[in-house]
Amino acid sequence: MNNIKNLYLELPKKHKVIISSFSIILMLVLFVPSEKATASRQNNANALQVGKRYQVNVPGQELELVSSAPSEKSQTKTRATAENNVSDQNQITQARPPKAPETTTTAASLYPAGSVGPFLPQEQALPAKHTTAAEAQTAKISWQTAKVRNGDSLAKILKRAGYGASVTHKIINAKGKNTKLLKKIKVGDNLRLGSDDNGTLVALEYPLSKIKTLAVTLKDDSYHATTDVKEVEIRETMANGIISSSFWHTAASAGMTDGQIVNLANIFGWDIDFAMDIRSGDSFHVVYEKQYVDGEYIGTGNILAAEFVNQNEAFQAIRFKDGEYYSPDGNSMRKAFLRAPVNFKYISSNFKRKRFHPIQKRWKSHNGTDYAAKRGTPVVAAGNGRVTHATYNKFNGNYVFIQHGNGIVTKYLHFSKHKVKKGQRVKQGQVIGYVGSTGMSQAPHLHYEFLVNGVHRNPRTVKLPDAQPIAKKYKNEFAQVSKQRLAELDGSRQALLAMQATEN
Repeated sequence: MNNIKNLYLELPKKHKVIISSFSIILMLVLFVPSEKATASRQNNANALQVGKRYQVNVPGQELELVSSAPSEKSQTKTRATAENNVSDQNQITQARPPKAPETTTTAASLYPAGSVGPFLPQEQALPAKHTTAAEAQTAKISWQTAKVRNGDSLAKILKRAGYGASVTHKIINAKGKNTKLLKKIKVGDNLRLGSDDNGTLVALEYPLSKIKTLAVTLKDDSYHATTDVKEVEIRETMANGIISSSFWHTAASAGMTDGQIVNLANIFGWDIDFAMDIRSGDSFHVVYEKQYVDGEYIGTGNILAAEFVNQNEAFQAIRFKDGEYYSPDGNSMRKAFLRAPVNFKYISSNFKRKRFHPIQKRWKSHNGTDYAAKRGTPVVAAGNGRVTHATYNKFNGNYVFIQHGNGIVTKYLHFSKHKVKKGQRVKQGQVIGYVGSTGMSQAPHLHYEFLVNGVHRNPRTVKLPDAQPIAKKYKNEFAQVSKQRLAELDGSRQALLAMQATEN
């Protein structure tokens, strides 16, 4: 140090000044901290520490959305960065946050749907679905239910709810279909009224059934009507039974509704007279639909397949997509004539060549079938034809004769009144009159006769014209349906046999 000092003192004055100035500048640089360094020391307490876990918010909402997609190279780089960060989120060892990609990208490309952003635990990930404006508006609607009272109209209901006549007028004249149904509301119906924060009626719902709802909504200062239809879930089920007392009672005990029982009889109505031919020991098997909406049972649907064993003779029917029923080999169940022209629930006298007439007090030929039924029970035409008689006499009372093809005539006696006229053409199943007790009759009943070429025949056993087969273009398709349904009916038979074995 002394040598350096002596050397310095021996230098000329000019050199001493230069060296002194340089030394002062160097000291300033070394000992006076810069602004950035100062900030670094001040924030040292906030620096990331090795081994400690941190959470960084995903800047998904701050990304700029552009119409053009990023380059393939940029997407690959971004995905690789995200995957590495997610896999290493539990062991962060870097103090520096991940560098943003140089290419402007979209939020969707940076964080794919269903994935989690870098460093963000899954339970804190941003929700994939955001509430739309329409949903937000719907959420603000306040609903009230108005039950239709006796003497109510839509105007009265809306008035009670605080809405004026102008609102009623706009609702009735809403754009769309079925608003006229609001003029036919019934006692006991419920209307749902929805209003916004300002008390304006913005929605009205009128359930038309368990499936359909008439919805009227306010859009752009005018009301619009639509019919909302809920999706119906179809489940198949089975019913079976062995008749002991009556077909109706047995079918009802098997869980079938009144409508289903009638439909089942109608399916086989061309082959079986359910009023006269049913015997103890007869059995049936049915595959049918049950309908559900939102998991709630709302009723039965179509009968899909059925089998009826009558006096040891089996009849089977399969429903096809055209809504018609066919035998397993594809012949239509519909025939030219019904076996019985009146409801099968009531019957008194079987077909006999002779019987003791209760009024004339003598034995005489009874060339027909008497169906005892309540007065006013509708009677239908057994087949298509033309009315040749529709009048009254003291023996037949009010009666109707119908001429059919192939020399067949059907006769219907003792009506309380007839509903057709002479010369009128009628179709099978059309109501032609009502059960009564006019003429030589002691009690309400229908006397029915079936003649072929002028000869009386038993309408329950006479051979009817063959049924028309299914169209050839549907034959293969029907064969597949038939195979499936027959297997289901066989399963029902096996279940019934197993149940019988258990009971025995």
